[in-house]
Amino acid sequence: MPIYEIEQYELHVQRYRVDADNEAQAIAKLFNDEADSVDESLEFVEVAEDYGLPVDEHRDLADELRDLGIPVDDDIILSIRSIKQVE
Repeated sequence: MPIYEIEQYELHVQRYRVDADNEAQAIAKLFNDEADSVDESLEFVEVAEDYGLPVDEHRDLADELRDLGIPVDDDIILSIRSIKQVE
């Protein structure tokens, strides 16, 4: 039986600490990579279903998923970034 690796889009949050004079400066420093991540603060929020594989490029896969009862959007295969057979 083949083995597949699947990349799924997910939303995570990460806390950062930064010295700044105000909130705007703190955000600007974060965007400029001047903030330090807080250890062990990465947290899963949800699966990102607004992103996915384009159905136009993966029509056969989209049809097979629908046949299996998996919901597929008109434009994307929800939350899937990539899939490849590795073995």
